[in-house]
Parts: sequence; structure tokens; C-alpha cells
Amino acid sequence: MKKIKLFLKISFFCFLSFLVLYIGIYIYAFFSPKLELTNLGKIFIYDQNENMIYQGSGSNDWISLNDISNDLKNAVISVEDKNFYSHHGFDYLRIIKAFLTLIKNKSITQGASTISQQYIKNMYLTFDQTWSRKIEEAFLTIELEVHYSKDNILEGYLNTINYGEGNYGIEDASKYYFNKSSKDLTLEEAIMLAGIPKNPSNFNPVSNYDECIKRAKIVAKTMVKNGYITEEQEKNLFKNKINIYGKRTQNNSQMIMYYQDAVLNELEQIKQVPKSLMESGGLKIYTTFDINAEQKMEENILNKMGNQDNLQVASIMINPKTGGIIALSGGLNYAKSQYNRAITAKRQVGSTMKPFLYYAALENGLVSSSLFKSEATTFNFAENKTYSPNNYNQIYANKDITMAAAIAYSDNIYAVKTHLFLGMDTLVNTAKKAGIKQDLPNNPSLALGTTELSMLDFARGYQTLANNGDKMDLYFISRIEDLDGNILYKRKEKHDYVLNSNNVFILNEMLTSTSNPAFNDYTTPTALSLANRMSRKYALKTGTTNTDSWSIGYTPELLMLVWIGNDESKDIDNEASKYSKEIWLETMESYLEDKQNTWYEKPTNVISTIKNAIDGTINTKNKNNTLFYYVKGSQKENN
Repeated sequence: MKKIKLFLKISFFCFLSFLVLYIGIYIYAFFSPKLELTNLGKIFIYDQNENMIYQGSGSNDWISLNDISNDLKNAVISVEDKNFYSHHGFDYLRIIKAFLTLIKNKSITQGASTISQQYIKNMYLTFDQTWSRKIEEAFLTIELEVHYSKDNILEGYLNTINYGEGNYGIEDASKYYFNKSSKDLTLEEAIMLAGIPKNPSNFNPVSNYDECIKRAKIVAKTMVKNGYITEEQEKNLFKNKINIYGKRTQNNSQMIMYYQDAVLNELEQIKQVPKSLMESGGLKIYTTFDINAEQKMEENILNKMGNQDNLQVASIMINPKTGGIIALSGGLNYAKSQYNRAITAKRQVGSTMKPFLYYAALENGLVSSSLFKSEATTFNFAENKTYSPNNYNQIYANKDITMAAAIAYSDNIYAVKTHLFLGMDTLVNTAKKAGIKQDLPNNPSLALGTTELSMLDFARGYQTLANNGDKMDLYFISRIEDLDGNILYKRKEKHDYVLNSNNVFILNEMLTSTSNPAFNDYTTPTALSLANRMSRKYALKTGTTNTDSWSIGYTPELLMLVWIGNDESKDIDNEASKYSKEIWLETMESYLEDKQNTWYEKPTNVISTIKNAIDGTINTKNKNNTLFYYVKGSQKENN
């Protein structure tokens, strides 16, 4: 009996303590500053011309709850939070039920978040699952409930929820999927939209119509159960295919969301913008995005690869003079895969590593006409280790060739001989100096690009080559303001001349050899097939492994990287390996079409001499003659 009394006393004390704490939290929340629903967590992203291209956690047109279809509101409440109008932010019975289900099934099979809780989550940039984050979320939910009516909360929720395909807010989603305002939705359309937020990338009708309908039918059943529609109405739903519009009047792009994700990723790294402001204030983010570049890139990617099922693509376009990234694609279709291969994936870069090797060679006494013999070679190392690289299709000159020819043909034997001649740490140090951040292995195959790098990291090194040795940080965000126009962050331009401009100029001239007919000899330059379509001079290097195809090239105005492969690192065929070159050329040509034809100005300390492209000899009548460039005095190295 004493134990029962003690238990009752303890239980009463715990209940009373909880009640006091609960009331205290609500009182504290009531006197806290009122949250601004129309701005909270809102992000506006602008292009380089200050045109808005994206708005996250909000809608371009904040639409009144009275102007939203009743069917849509009923469907959302039914499937997400049937007790929305009767609880105070938390559905305790639902929480207990979910907890018991978790114990029974030993896995989470149903959620317990209310619309109020979900609305608070939508206002945050990150969704980490720490206890401090959950406690903060719970307090903000209480604060939301004490300051706003249920209609206010539902209105805010519907204007900020993610409906997939880059649509945030019910009005944007209605116009995108069905080409109509949310007040004009049919019952079927309303039910389909209500089902999307559960999994926006998989349940939206553009990326997966069948899954969208399956989810919609689940929503419909909850509406029957909760008395919003009859069983007869449910039976007559979705008998015919629903017409999907799937377009927006501006920026109707399959790939633009990859750029926007990259912007948000960079935003998280900018310490000048406090996280508290990101979560509670709203931001205007001004970027280097160029819609013309993005559209040209996407158009050419889809023209070449639109029917591909097992290949993927990544591409970046950069202004090398500033480091600003003007366009990016992380895959063929964001709706089908949000994995951003341009900034996240690491792939073997193949022969596109060689320009850094040959810059190092120029810096360490070799010249553009320095000779090594191209022949099948086995390299012997300590402890009886050997390395036997091969040229593509086993094609060898079986004679001495120049460095310029080695670049034109992407000769692997020449590259490894150069790498070993310089010392393997030389390439590692040069790549680091140029801007590549990832640690690189000190091994013989590094010269052939066997190391896996992310495209964004690799682009840092190439930007330095494309900018005469002046290394600039790559960036998406140029300025950030709060919603009142106060500048929170402004990027400062920083020049870092890490490479010798004389040697960079000579290297860039050698990189034109990949499309130069003068090098047509025992084999052809790697990009000769593109030569007759080039309207201007390009520095270009291609790279092909069994699983990856790269094309990286530039002018003083534009740097572009293209990768083709598959996510499973399976072998690609010869046809697939051509896509990167075609996409690169067509995009460069179309984007630069109306722009001035420029090339790098020859430094005063650099001279040129006409020589045989392959062996570097002087013969004025030779058909293979081309210009070789040297720092003054170094031309005697190979006369």
C-alpha cells in the first residue's frame, strides 16, 4: 500500500512539474517576438543581371488561403494532419501511436509530425537530427501556434512546401504541373499535389507519373476515411490519365536546379552570414549565373544525350578572369536524380591531367620541342616493381616526338617519361600550386590521370591555366543581402599569380595542337575531328579512361569542363566517349558566337619559331610545320 501511495505521489509530482513547465514554455513563447511568416527562411537567388531565378522556402506569389482550392486544403489536412484544427502544435495521440508502432515493428513506419512542425522544418536550410535541433524545432512550433491562427499556419505551410521540380508553394506547383491557379484545381489534381511533399522527387507527375498516382490514391483513401469525399467519388478517380503541363514561363530547365543546389551548398560555407539569419530572416543571393550559358549547355547536352538511359553527364562553365561559375549541370535530369555529379562525384580524369605535367616540364627546363621516344615501354622500379602503360589502340611513333606532339596525340609513354624525369613529386606540387585541393598520390600513373577528382576541384586548376597563371577562387555567390537590402556578404576579388605567365602562354599554345592538322602524321590529334567547326582558337585537352570521357578547353573568356560516364563506373563505348567533345564544342561555339574573338597576348619574353610539329626539326618545306613558342634563350635547347 505504501508503495502505491509513493508511486501516486511521484506520478502526481511529475505530472504537476510537466504541467508547470508546459504552461511556462507557452507563456515564454507568447511573449517572444512574433515570427514573420512571409519572410521566414525565404531565399531569393538572382543571376548576374539581377534577375530572380529561384525562390526557396517560399512562393513568388504568396497566395491567400481563401484563394486555394478547398479540395487541396482538405486533401493536405487529411493525409498530413487530420487533427490539425484541434491540436496545439503536437498530436500527442499520434506520437504515442507512432512510438508503439516503432516498438512493435522495430522500425519507423509512420511519422507523427503535424503541419505546424513540418512548416517550421521547411523554414530551415538544414535538416540535421541533433537533439538541440529537435528542441529548437519544438519551441518554434509552440511559438508558431501561440502567435498565429490555424488558417495562418496552413496558409504559410501551403506557400512554402516543396512540390518537386523546383516548385516551392502551391501556386507555383499548380501553374507548373497543370497550367492553372491553385483555386481552379480539380479534385484529382488537388489530390495529386497533396501527395507530392511526402517524396517530391519521386511523387511528382513529371518525373514519375505512375508513382504519383499510387500516392494520390493513398491520399484519396484518407479523404474517404476522414469524411472529405465519398467512396463513390474515390472509385471514379484517376480512371483516365491526367494531362500534365510540366512547364514554366521562365527558366524551363531540367538542369538549373543543380546550379541552385550548388549555390545553397556554398551559402552554408560563408561564415559572414549567421545561421540564425538564414533560418529566421530571409536572404537575397546574387550569383554569377548566366541563363544564356545554362540554356546553351543544356540544349547541347540533350541534343547529344537526350535518349540515354545509362549514361550521365556533368559540366561546368566558368569565367576564368573572375572565377565566377556561370553555368553548371550535375546530371541529365534533376527530376530523376538530384545527385550533383559536378560538385560531389569523383572520377578518374585521364589525360586531362597532362597539362599540369607539361607546365611543370616547362618550368623545369624542358621546352615545347623537347624530345622523348614514343614506344612500348616497361618502367622498372625498386623491389622488382614494373609499370607498363599503353598508348590508345597501341599506337606508338617508335621515334622521338616533341612535347607539342605528345599533347596532340595524348601520348602516354611521353607523359610517364616526363613525369619520371621531373620526379613524381613535381606534378603533385604543380597541381597543388595551380589550385587543386585534393591530396594526390605520388605514383607513376598520376601523369595519366588515374586519380579520381571532383569536377569542381579539377576546375580550380584549369582556371589558373585559362587565366595566365592567376589563380582565382571559384565561386557562385557574389553578394548576399537581407530582405531590406543590407549587404551581409560581398565577395572580394583576390589575385594570386602562382604560375609563370610565359610558360602558361606556351602551354596554352601547345594545347591548340589537339585540333591542329599540322600534327596529322602516324596518327591524328585527339580533337582533329572538331577542327573544321572551330571558329576561333581553343586550348583543349581530352581524356578517356575505360569508364570516363572528359573534354576540357578554354579561351581567355570562357572555360568549360564536360564529363560523360555512368554512376556505376561501368565501361563506356567509343560512341559514348565522343559525346563530351561534341557537347563541349557546340556549347563553346554557340555561347561565344556573338562575342569578340580573343586569344592570349604573347608575352614580350616569348618568341616563336617554325618547326616540324612531330620531331621539332627545321625544314621550311615540310607540310607538318607549325609554330613553336619559347621563352627567349630556351629555343636553343632543341635546335
